[in-house]
Amino acid sequence: MEETSGAAKRNAPHDAAFLARAIAAGRGEVPADLVVRDVRLFSVIDGSTTATDIAIVGDRIVGTHGQYNGRAEIDGGGRIVVPGFIDTHLHVESSLVTPLEFDRCVLPRGVTTAICDPHEIANVLGVDGIRYFLEASERTVMDLRVNLSSCVPATAFETAGARLEIDDIAPLADHPKVIGLAEFMNFPGVLARDPQVLAKLAAFQDGHIDGHAPLLSGLDLNGYLAARIRTDHEATTAEEAREKLAKGMSILIREGSVSKDLDALAEVLTPDTASFVALCTDDRNPLDIAEEGHLDSMIRRLIAKGVRPQDAYRAASWSAATAFGLRDRGLVAPGWRADLVLLDDLETCAVASVIAGGRVADAAAFAVRPPLAPIGLASVHLRALSAADFRVEAGSANAHAVIGVVPGRIITEHLTRTLPQRDGAAVADPAGDIAKVAVVERHGRTGGIGRGFVAGFGLQRGAIASSVGHDSHNVCVVGADDASMATAVNRIAALQGGFVVADGDQVLAELALPLAGLMSLAPFEEVRHALEDLRGAARDLGCTLPEPFLQVAFLPLPVIPHLKITDKGLFDVDRFQLVEAGAASDG
Repeated sequence: MEETSGAAKRNAPHDAAFLARAIAAGRGEVPADLVVRDVRLFSVIDGSTTATDIAIVGDRIVGTHGQYNGRAEIDGGGRIVVPGFIDTHLHVESSLVTPLEFDRCVLPRGVTTAICDPHEIANVLGVDGIRYFLEASERTVMDLRVNLSSCVPATAFETAGARLEIDDIAPLADHPKVIGLAEFMNFPGVLARDPQVLAKLAAFQDGHIDGHAPLLSGLDLNGYLAARIRTDHEATTAEEAREKLAKGMSILIREGSVSKDLDALAEVLTPDTASFVALCTDDRNPLDIAEEGHLDSMIRRLIAKGVRPQDAYRAASWSAATAFGLRDRGLVAPGWRADLVLLDDLETCAVASVIAGGRVADAAAFAVRPPLAPIGLASVHLRALSAADFRVEAGSANAHAVIGVVPGRIITEHLTRTLPQRDGAAVADPAGDIAKVAVVERHGRTGGIGRGFVAGFGLQRGAIASSVGHDSHNVCVVGADDASMATAVNRIAALQGGFVVADGDQVLAELALPLAGLMSLAPFEEVRHALEDLRGAARDLGCTLPEPFLQVAFLPLPVIPHLKITDKGLFDVDRFQLVEAGAASDG
């Protein structure tokens, strides 16, 4: 059977000749390029199911609700067809694999469009990192869309590898894969009318601006939305989501490897709101994808919680497309982009096969993608550290501010704890579930080290370290003793980025992430197995968190309440200021 090449299908101009062929094929006068025979088309509009063929020309559906002939044909075997899924907000870097491996990992699970914010790599490599993702978007089988990173760095209270202003990102705005401006995390800067913030917002007033406003409400939320910010993935309670919906935001229900909001927000997805609610993963690694799934997992869990199938699938497709201005997709109907998911079962979202832009997502499709050379392979600049570098002077205060980790949340608590002392230093208290935490600047700028304490990891000995540390991606290490912390950080330097579990002077498990210190060059299957080894090694040290490395990675994120740590020290997000060493919370 003759079949148009994938590149030709995706890049074919929709000119008069194409339209004439599409119309003729839609009328059944000429064979379509591809026909999916004998399927049951599920409507995300009214929940009805119709037996039909689906005819495709190029990347466009031209016929449904009828029978067709095609130059290439697929037997649907009576399977259910739904629109391709759209992940409305994610950081591909958090999958720990390259964009091409991410494509191979999640497209077979039905994700035909992914909207990424490459601010992880942008914080390390600047504009070059964003350009890397734009090049990748031209090679993937799925449609990888890019929102331009708005806050690099997220705040002035951390040291990033780059700084992006409006003059840096504006030249990229016209790229065909760019949607708009990515999550605007610096909501204090919006409310304070910071001139540099306003310049970015003003440049994108006619396009999409993605939101990021955890716990923002009342008049402050109104002020934030007055900048024409339209979407938010940071709602963690139904009450918060309902206020944002009432004020015109589209809510993106998030279920990542750490941030898990689906259970809390499922009740918000109703027949009345389904057109204004979409789904996203934000940060999800290959181990979780293998064990639980991706958007397919979210859909089946929503349905299991009582959400109508048409509402769950609408949120995953049409509502997502509408929220981000992707007017060509989200329905399986003539004239719409040929993104299809064939299901063995509707309620469990059992994906059998996927068509993306008119192209069958199989091994052959992935094999013909042009390669993409890695960048940023020498981005970790650290001196050799010793246990003494992690010493925290006890000072005169008996009580210390301590970060409180909440499993399944990236929001942390601002705790006050009395810590044991040894030789004039405050030390970890494994019996009290308090470990030491440090963030080491790794971009070769200051060499600064922020030191503090964290509760909730359960570590009884050893240390775990990561060069993934949102959003500036300095090295973050959590440990029960200083020697293990030094071993873990020094090994990360030798790997040029990665995850490490250490005990004393021994490295117990590791995963190299040499691409900008964020991504592996290995296939996603190998990354998955390495994560299993790391998780097991951390558990052997007493760690009680199900996803310890991503939990570590979010400790340095100073735009998520309440207490965080950067290379400059502990940071009170509520007050938006650094905490003095040894200072305790007064509430």
